[in-house]
Amino acid sequence: MARDYSEVLSRIKSLIGDEDDLIAMMATVVCELHNEFEEFHWTGFYRVVSPGLLKIGPYQGGHGCLEISFDRGVCGACARTKETQLVENVHEREDHIACSSSTMSEIVVPMFDEGGEVIAVLDIDSDNLAEFDNHDRSSLESICAQLSRNLR
Repeated sequence: MARDYSEVLSRIKSLIGDEDDLIAMMATVVCELHNEFEEFHWTGFYRVVSPGLLKIGPYQGGHGCLEISFDRGVCGACARTKETQLVENVHEREDHIACSSSTMSEIVVPMFDEGGEVIAVLDIDSDNLAEFDNHDRSSLESICAQLSRNLR
């Protein structure tokens, strides 16, 4: 059964309103998503801080990796390819970085600036296999698009 994002999307839009501070918006989104869905065991952003390098941003859950280069892991692949990464079983993905041994599935969604460059990725991990699907993909892509619009 598909997750219902309607309430959390409405709250996020209401909370961030005309906000244009990226960190404040990211923290709000992470809080809302992480607390709305119990299957989201780690929810956070990695920000592009220099060419080819992501650094941890606002997150909830256990500790995450502090830095990830674009050539490593699912987050790096998302930033490098500019495409959402949906991984049903992280143990079947050679480039997965195991920040937590309990993680079984992951979705990572890119966030873009006005020029179409990745400025951050939204990373969500679950301790359940195949937790994420295309409905999650489209809903989370909509959230990241909303953040991008607020920056303009």
